[in-house]
Amino acid sequence: MSNSDTLFDFEASLNQLEEIVNKMEQGQLTLEESLGAFEQGIKLTRQCQATLKQAEQRVAKLTPKDETYQLDEFIEPTDK
Repeated sequence: MSNSDTLFDFEASLNQLEEIVNKMEQGQLTLEESLGAFEQGIKLTRQCQATLKQAEQRVAKLTPKDETYQLDEFIEPTDK
């Protein structure tokens, strides 16, 4: 799997998660549909977390080992 495939899969997974959340928030799913959507959301979340962890490890390998660089938690700016 190439880097572009990984990024595409990550973006596609995020889009799927957003769709699942929107469907569940509308409250029009049956209990079975909600459970299925929840299970799918958990799987997608775990895949995204694994992809992010791999990206973090790659960044760590590319940055110098001295004390001049420190990886901090990314906080997405809120535009809303």
